[in-house]
Amino acid sequence: MGEMFHICRAGGRHAPSMFQDPTVLTPTPTELAARARADLRSGLPVATRGMLMAAAETVSAGRLAGMRDLGPLVLAITDRRAATLKARAYDGDLARVVVPGDADVAWLRAVADPADDLRAPMKGPLATLRDGDAGPWRTGLALAKAAQLLPAMVGVETPTLPEGITVLDRAAGAGPLAGVAAARLPMALAGAGRLHVFREGGGEEHYAVEAGTVDRAAPVLVRLHSACFTGDVLGSLKCDCGPQLHAALGAIRDGGVVLYLNQEGRGIGLANKMRAYDLQDQGFDTVEANHRLGFEDDERDFRLGAGLLRKLGIGKIKLMTNNPRKIQMMQDQGIDVVERVPLHVGRGPENAGYLDVKRTKSGHLE
Repeated sequence: MGEMFHICRAGGRHAPSMFQDPTVLTPTPTELAARARADLRSGLPVATRGMLMAAAETVSAGRLAGMRDLGPLVLAITDRRAATLKARAYDGDLARVVVPGDADVAWLRAVADPADDLRAPMKGPLATLRDGDAGPWRTGLALAKAAQLLPAMVGVETPTLPEGITVLDRAAGAGPLAGVAAARLPMALAGAGRLHVFREGGGEEHYAVEAGTVDRAAPVLVRLHSACFTGDVLGSLKCDCGPQLHAALGAIRDGGVVLYLNQEGRGIGLANKMRAYDLQDQGFDTVEANHRLGFEDDERDFRLGAGLLRKLGIGKIKLMTNNPRKIQMMQDQGIDVVERVPLHVGRGPENAGYLDVKRTKSGHLE
């Protein structure tokens, strides 16, 4: 007969008494949330507080049928999406829609995705629940947003769960920022500098471009720039992101930092940003398009920027921005914003309406 051993953290063989903390091998709430986001993107259901739920955008017909075998289905959508569909949001920030017995994945996606709202406006009447605990559904919608999926979750209450399902109590955010790597990088616009790569535990990577000689004892010129694949890479004329990035890189040439945050499309992700662009082509402005998709005006978390600055040893900044939310968030996080540096570049006929909406609806400054 073979011997039985317990494995210690270092990988050696020891008697059971040597293994002091078995929980070190189990996932933390942050790691569970990261696993749940990946599951939802793959079409797998996850569970929270007795509720098995899947993303309406990715669930398959087979898995939907399997969930239906467990009980009556409910589709949770945000209050923003509910308002578009004229559905009552008894829970305030969300609505729990009763899924008809004959509804299929196409029905779910038609309720979740506004792409065809104007072509096929009749999706109801939608019956929504008034009683019961909406807490698990808030967790589910937060996970869908964090996974950059449409915020619509279909689920069923069940006392027993299939084997292998990720179970979590709450939609924990990403873990602490950690520096991963940094290296010298000569740049056409910013000149000599260094690129720092940071990683959130269970989340995205974010970057800091440091150029020139940065005096950390004095206020540092800083730009918080959210990733924009269409503007920064493709040169899209629908926004001013590319010109703003290029202007900021030029401005820090003699000493400063550009933080490049992976929060595409005001935090909704590139796919949802393209959905919003399609809605804009149908006549809705930026804010209206986000609301029809079920998102807020802006889903970004600028606390990331403050965390990166602390990692870089920077506490006082001159912030290049037109967005007062960035200033307030930095100050709330203990970063001293001693000056706002306006950044008005890139306005043209293709993005004039977009920039006007940022000023009139999102409070951007002149």
